Amino acid sequence: MSREVTVDLGERSYPICIGPGLLKDLGVKCADRSAGSVCLIVSDSNVDPLYGDACEASLSEAGVTAKRVVIPAGESSKSESEIFKLYDEALEVPLDRKSFIVALGGGVVGDIAGYAAASYLRGITLVQVPTSLLAMVDSAVGGKTGINLPQGKNLIGAFHQPALVLVDSDTLATLPRREFVAGMAEVVKYGIIWDAELFALLEANMGKLIEERGGLLDQVIARCCEIKAEVVRQDEREGGLRAILNFGHTLGHALEQVSGYGKFLHGEAIAVGMVFAAELSVRHHGLDAGDAARIRRLLQSCDLPVSVSDYSWEELRSAMTLDKKTVGKALRFVLAGAIGKVDTGCEISDGVLKEVWNVCCQ
Repeated sequence: MSREVTVDLGERSYPICIGPGLLKDLGVKCADRSAGSVCLIVSDSNVDPLYGDACEASLSEAGVTAKRVVIPAGESSKSESEIFKLYDEALEVPLDRKSFIVALGGGVVGDIAGYAAASYLRGITLVQVPTSLLAMVDSAVGGKTGINLPQGKNLIGAFHQPALVLVDSDTLATLPRREFVAGMAEVVKYGIIWDAELFALLEANMGKLIEERGGLLDQVIARCCEIKAEVVRQDEREGGLRAILNFGHTLGHALEQVSGYGKFLHGEAIAVGMVFAAELSVRHHGLDAGDAARIRRLLQSCDLPVSVSDYSWEELRSAMTLDKKTVGKALRFVLAGAIGKVDTGCEISDGVLKEVWNVCCQ
């Protein structure tokens, strides 16, 4: 059974189609969205061998001329050198303003292909086809695109909403367990920031979700997309509410940066960041210590890291200075008052940040 969630942005609204076997319908759905007749399919070296042919075939059957370009798998591909290679490929097709780009892959592919679509010819149509759990529930929805600089994550980017997000949950069958579990960190985040019932469902069913990847998972993905869609509807460009989606990300992004964008998957780093944010919430935002312990236990039940010992607080604090939520040099955190309710813009002293890091995350 397929599900559809709408991201309601007026004239720029778009559907998120969720269910098994949907990749074969990609061409028809692109035609329904008037995406165009020429496209560039951007994928990576892991995903293209699995799904590139099916993606191209579906588009071809719908009368779309498609060229495929494959980038190296991994966070290091969100770089200046790779984005200019995509521009070269777009010019070679050539893509015009009525053409579109399909992002076929996980969060890295979605971010860089999305930024190529946002910036090429001042913006062309984007279709997101996420194949990782993290991309399905988070990065493919909401229009954030970007690449990294050596100094920090996603420092170059643009808001560029897709015309369509197509989630074929069958693609999760080939996702390595580590990647799948890393995506579950973002699923847990939605329970913490918005939906206590979702959090409880995850507590009761985490083993089943990870091992079976079946119908219940489609329901969970759809719920996460509903939450993301509502947040984006209310605050498309992160002027206020949307910042709640960054729970755990201030420290998580810093951990990714100091480790060289390779040692930790995004979700692994965010898991550590959420444990850190939960403990800060206990000390300064009224979160019950028992709920912080529930957050830690749920992440541990996914085999996600909840602490690291390889990096000093000084390294991490320096990296956090470049966080996009920083004002001046003062960090702003998303903190929880209860599971299902968080607040943004919370400022904590450096002394307390260091103390909590040393106590709970090392």
